[in-house]
Amino acid sequence: MDKKEIDYHGHRSRLRDRLLNGGSDALLDHEVIEYLLALAIPRRDTKPLARALLTEFGDIETLLTADPGMIARVKGMGPTAIASLKIVQIAALRLLKTKAKKAPILAGWQALLDYLHADMAYRLTERCRLLHLDSHNRLIRDEALSEGSVDRAPIYVREVIRRAIELGSIGLILVHNHPSGDANPSEMDIQLTRSVIAAARPLKIYLHDHVIISTEGFCSMRSLGLI
Repeated sequence: MDKKEIDYHGHRSRLRDRLLNGGSDALLDHEVIEYLLALAIPRRDTKPLARALLTEFGDIETLLTADPGMIARVKGMGPTAIASLKIVQIAALRLLKTKAKKAPILAGWQALLDYLHADMAYRLTERCRLLHLDSHNRLIRDEALSEGSVDRAPIYVREVIRRAIELGSIGLILVHNHPSGDANPSEMDIQLTRSVIAAARPLKIYLHDHVIISTEGFCSMRSLGLI
């Protein structure tokens, strides 16, 4: 083991001690990524790679939610290293989703928004999902409806209604993201929402909201008076 290798192993030990003794703010963003990569690439100084990743993606949120194919474009990032980052995203989403499911969705609205933002805000293409609720507004199922392009992901009203009937849903919440960063609904978003309401109403299925997620925040069509 040469001096350089001894130096970065000592550095990792110091990072580990700070992590275990200092809590969530003990490490800077690049140090968090560096330590994660060190678990996947134990015999390499991962600080330069961590800094390169944050330079490429801008911040830790965008990096951890990026598509694996995009992360792979950064020199030095192989499948194992990419997986070490993506498993953190999965764990975080599981924690947020569990919190969101503990209370009726409408009573725990902020927990739901935190989960949706973590999952969807930094995606580079549109994703649409449908939340199915029971008569007590508890989450029955959270399902992806479609994946699309940078500005569109198709939603078919008949598929929304068919799935709601299959699951016995009483309430629905539509969600999609805007990769542009602007969470305001388009005219197409508004028309789609009204079409779902019109199709669901005779079946006594209630569309509670259509939420649009972006990096800048979120937009609730109900809050805007569009539902």
